[in-house]
Amino acid sequence: MRFKIPYVSSAFINYSLLFCISITFFLHETNAQIRGKNFKETTENLISKASQSYNDLELVLKPIQQDTSLMRYFANASVRENYYAGASYALNKLGIAYRDYSLYDKAIRLHQMALEAAVENNNTEFQIYSLTMLSSAYRRTEAIPSALDCAQKAIDLSEALEQPNKDIKRNLNFSVNSIGHIYRTLGQYDLAVANFRKSITLETELGNLTGLAMNYKDIGECLEAESKLEEALENYEQSLAINEKIGSKRIHVISNMGIAHVYVHQNNISEALDILESILELAKDLGDMKIISEIYLNIGWAQLQDKNFKEAEINLNKGLEIAKKYNLLSEMEEAYSFLADLWESQDDFKKSKEFFLEAVDVEEKISNDRNRRYVADLINLSETEKKNNQIQVLAKENEIMNLKLRRNQNTLLIGALLVALFTLMLYILYRQTQLKSDKKLLTLEQSMLRSQMNPHFLFNSLNSIKLYIINNEKKNAVHYLNKFSKLVRKILESSSVREIPLAEELETIELYMTIENIRFSNEIDFKVIVDEGIDPHIIKIPSLILQPFLENALWHGLSSKEGEKSIILQISREKEGYINISITDNGVGREAAEKLKESKVLKRKSIGIGITKERLANFSKDYQNTFEIEIQDLFDKQGEASGTRIILNIPTI
Repeated sequence: MRFKIPYVSSAFINYSLLFCISITFFLHETNAQIRGKNFKETTENLISKASQSYNDLELVLKPIQQDTSLMRYFANASVRENYYAGASYALNKLGIAYRDYSLYDKAIRLHQMALEAAVENNNTEFQIYSLTMLSSAYRRTEAIPSALDCAQKAIDLSEALEQPNKDIKRNLNFSVNSIGHIYRTLGQYDLAVANFRKSITLETELGNLTGLAMNYKDIGECLEAESKLEEALENYEQSLAINEKIGSKRIHVISNMGIAHVYVHQNNISEALDILESILELAKDLGDMKIISEIYLNIGWAQLQDKNFKEAEINLNKGLEIAKKYNLLSEMEEAYSFLADLWESQDDFKKSKEFFLEAVDVEEKISNDRNRRYVADLINLSETEKKNNQIQVLAKENEIMNLKLRRNQNTLLIGALLVALFTLMLYILYRQTQLKSDKKLLTLEQSMLRSQMNPHFLFNSLNSIKLYIINNEKKNAVHYLNKFSKLVRKILESSSVREIPLAEELETIELYMTIENIRFSNEIDFKVIVDEGIDPHIIKIPSLILQPFLENALWHGLSSKEGEKSIILQISREKEGYINISITDNGVGREAAEKLKESKVLKRKSIGIGITKERLANFSKDYQNTFEIEIQDLFDKQGEASGTRIILNIPTI
């Protein structure tokens, strides 16, 4: 892998950037001299030590980490010397700076480059840090799937470490907080608050006051959105109380803005305006245009509630001007809505209507942009998943071939030893080796087949959810997207194990049927019946074993049927030593389904049942009994086909 970074004069640079370097290099050198004559020497010293620890770099560079010129200078120097830990550190700090100025696209690119540097260096700590910062930047652009994916990857990497250091734990906490923000964006405030409270517990263990203050502020925003104003106020005040010990301007501004917002809701206009005007200059010092725009809009809103229309118009227009300049769509929509209310309050309904229509246009643009990002994000993640599965399949095929080769070599070696040594003893050893090899080969082939099934689930589900997004059915899209995410996670978890509790399998197929039912306009009545005396948490079955039978019932039995459609899955104990699973549909029957299948130009070729039988056979080898599959054709009183029943008898002893 060749790692590339903008503004770097090295073997890795793109020639199109050479002109930029010639200009910026002098500025970097000058800044280094202005901020400290020894900065160049400090950079060389850090690079020579080549520390791989975030804490080592933070101890030296923290005082100047907000100086983008010096950070870029350090990043350039690190890449020139192949010091990727230093490059990753500096690129992440640059990304944070751009993020805080609401330049999210640039921030995302810098964090991606930082992640590439960490991967190139195989540095887990900086991979976690980069993924955490990426999640934060994606979340601010409402690229929800990518934000969730990066946060979860950071959490997985952190939890895989036996003894994570304090910085890694801090990034783990940040990722938990990021997932809370994702739930808040989706309007799931209970889940958001649960994650923020979990983050508070983790930050308390670390003694991280900044993290504690931010989480209390975040909880306050969720509670305010739910109109729990007194509780919201308590959390904002808790955030400010903690911040008094650390003196963060950003937390001071945001938490006070939240308090002012609550005061306006409570009609404490004078107190709200005092707070907002007191934090405006601090917000300007921070340079975060989103926060500045929000403060002007809140001042205008408060003045509007106080019927100070002239001043309200001035401040609302200031907030709108900033929002337009930096393309802050949510703030633009809010400004137009307030201005519409302002002119309506003055009985100028013509102007009110104009601003109302502007607000509607911006809201529609936000919705369209969000839908496009959702679709693009989901497709990108699905394509990545498909490629990863293909790589896994190829890797497993290669491992199978190597295993076969090693087995053949062992056979030749054992044959030679049989001639020279004790024939019977060597024959027994050979048989044991061969049996172990065959068993491992079967396991690998089984894993490979499961990997091939995953894209089938993903793309069928994705196409269904995509329709809701295209039709702008937000609640349905979010609802089924949550179901889809949980289904994908369960499939990935189940595919890595040979057998799972029946309860987990039932939960997975419930999710699968919910997603598949979208394409049937939710016409299918799906029921699961577990007889008394059966504990599905104890019974073990092969993972993902029921889905192929349900798929057959859906697409061969019910897809061509008119009227009421139902599938009943019943768990019972008909025979000693077996668990009985029956899947009954009221479809057109096997004979009619076969005729319909032959008449279709495009035929669905199902290999899932064959694979399932092989897996059941392999599963049954560890039990005294073997598996049984029975297919029954159902008929009504007139002798007409009324459905199909599949009966699985799976051994338990």
